[in-house]
Amino acid sequence: MSSDVTVEDLAASGLGISNSQAGGSGLPANRHRLRRAVRPVLAMAPFTIYTLIFLAIPTATVVELAFRSHSGKLTLANLNLIEHGTFRLGFENSILLATVTSIVPGILGVFLAYTIHTSRSGLLKRLVATSSGVLANFGGINLTFIFIATIGSTGILTAWLTVIRLNPWHYGFNLYSFWGVAIVYMYFQIPLMLLVITPAFGGLRPSWREAAENLGASSFHYWRTVGVPVLLPSVLGGILLLFGSGFAAYATADTLTAGTVTLAPIQIGAYLNGNVIAGEENVGYAIGFGMLVVLTVTMILYALVRRRASRWLR
Repeated sequence: MSSDVTVEDLAASGLGISNSQAGGSGLPANRHRLRRAVRPVLAMAPFTIYTLIFLAIPTATVVELAFRSHSGKLTLANLNLIEHGTFRLGFENSILLATVTSIVPGILGVFLAYTIHTSRSGLLKRLVATSSGVLANFGGINLTFIFIATIGSTGILTAWLTVIRLNPWHYGFNLYSFWGVAIVYMYFQIPLMLLVITPAFGGLRPSWREAAENLGASSFHYWRTVGVPVLLPSVLGGILLLFGSGFAAYATADTLTAGTVTLAPIQIGAYLNGNVIAGEENVGYAIGFGMLVVLTVTMILYALVRRRASRWLR
């Protein structure tokens, strides 16, 4: 055997000499694997810390204080209290408002999305997508001011309609009522539905319709057996997302009605502003806990239908 044989040659030939015995040549590879393992953790660290501080800890605090009395003892009195009277009415109104402002915009959003999807204008599609992204996040005081200035009791459009004797306020319309809030909510709910449902139409492959037509299927039969079953999970998911948005919205309803409409988010706001009865300081947390339960169920259902819908978007 030649005297020029090195330790690395022996290690490569399988004579039982480890990398560490071969001068530590495996250390750079180990460091590289370690860096690859740590890099995703470091990338996720800001999001994890943000979620922990601004979501997990506040949620845990709300859940804990919902079961605490004013003296700090465990109790169910807070939850029992929100099941009756004005607190129960707040939940009923909030659920009804969320239902109305999810189903109506959901249906309208589907038809609008289909119209835009079938359009041959790329400019129109980009314009609608951009506008929907802006309008879906437009709410609060600014949106309230726009509606009051437009169709309020002294709004511009109201004044114009008064000239032709079509003032809606003379026929029972009230912007500052429950149904007025519902109309304002639809302003941002319809664009949100457009953003959610438009990608679903991409799952309707043209080859499916061509195959159906070649087999003699009518347009109605195609939509009944192919189009609707494919789109239904996405539509239901969009409606559930709108339900959660309408149920939890606060600023728009509060600034529009000044608390005259009983809604669960507004009741929580009243407690945060110090409008509480002695001994009921933690009732606001109980209302928040009730809203968390409703939203958790909504998001679980949303995740289930989206998982089914994702099969057609691959």
